[in-house]
Parts: sequence; structure tokens; C-alpha cells
Amino acid sequence: MRITISGPPGSGKTTACRKVSERLGMKAVVFGEFFRGLAKDRGMSLVEFSALAERDPAIDKRIDDMILEAAKAEQDIILESRLSAHMLAMNGVPAFKIYLGASPEVRLKRVGIREGESFDEVCLRTIERQSSEAKRYMMYYGIDIDDKSVYDLVLNTDDMDADQVADRIIKGIEESMCS
Repeated sequence: MRITISGPPGSGKTTACRKVSERLGMKAVVFGEFFRGLAKDRGMSLVEFSALAERDPAIDKRIDDMILEAAKAEQDIILESRLSAHMLAMNGVPAFKIYLGASPEVRLKRVGIREGESFDEVCLRTIERQSSEAKRYMMYYGIDIDDKSVYDLVLNTDDMDADQVADRIIKGIEESMCS
């Protein structure tokens, strides 16, 4: 079974991906790490690299092609990325698609803890990054990143710890297999 986990920064998608991968014994690919690595390789912040990606569609195309290649190459895989659900749906690749959301306050606090930065620093950068992503996805693919109709399971992770999120995802997968 292919599984996608999507959501905005700080929603818990990377942690959930790793936990579900461990519990189900499935390979997981975290494309956000790849994007961060590309930014680091160029000596750029995520905001700077996102701005570059607005001018250079090859950056997103490379990552999106990797998502499709990974999904087509393996039946049992978890793909974590903002666009994985949309990319697979647009290309007719079956998957159980999960969206993790959380309030801006919770997400920004999580990003701040992860990055070791203040709430104010994280707030501005995260808003800029999300704006850039939304602009690129609409410009390149006609995808409204806020459209959740493509997802099989939508969870708000505000009041859930990582294990609870993983439990709910696995329960959702099991329920989908029974119906």
C-alpha cells in the first residue's frame, strides 16, 4: 500500500511518517529533507531557496519527479511531502492520502522548537515559505494546496502527541482496507 502524508510546516508530517514507517515496517521517503538539503547545498535558507524555486521550476519538477518515481517503483512506501497526495492523484497512482493540519500557533511553536528559534523569527519565515509554496503549486500545477478533497484522512494534530497521530493514521488505514 502506498501512503502519502502531507500538511503544512509544523503539522507533524515528518514525525508521523517515521512513526508509521516503523510500526508498519514500510520504507519512508521524506521529501522535505531533500528540499532542505538542496537549499543547504546552495548556502541558502529555506525562504531564499523557495524564492529561487518561484523563478526556477526545475527545482520543484525534480522533487515532484522523484515523488512519482518512488511511488511507481514501490507498492509499499510512505511518501512525505506537501504535494505527494496531489501528484499521485493527478497521475493515477493509487495511495491512501493523509493530510495533517494544526493551528498556526501550534505549528509555529513546533517549527521554532525544531529550528531552535524564537516564535517571531519562525513566524515570518514560515509565512513567507508557505506563501511561496502556494504560489508555486498553483503556478506550476494548478494545485490549490488548501484543497483537501484529494485526501482520504484529514487530522488536526493540535492536541495529539506523535504516538496518537501514528495510532490514528494506522486506524484510518485499517478502516479503509475494511470498507
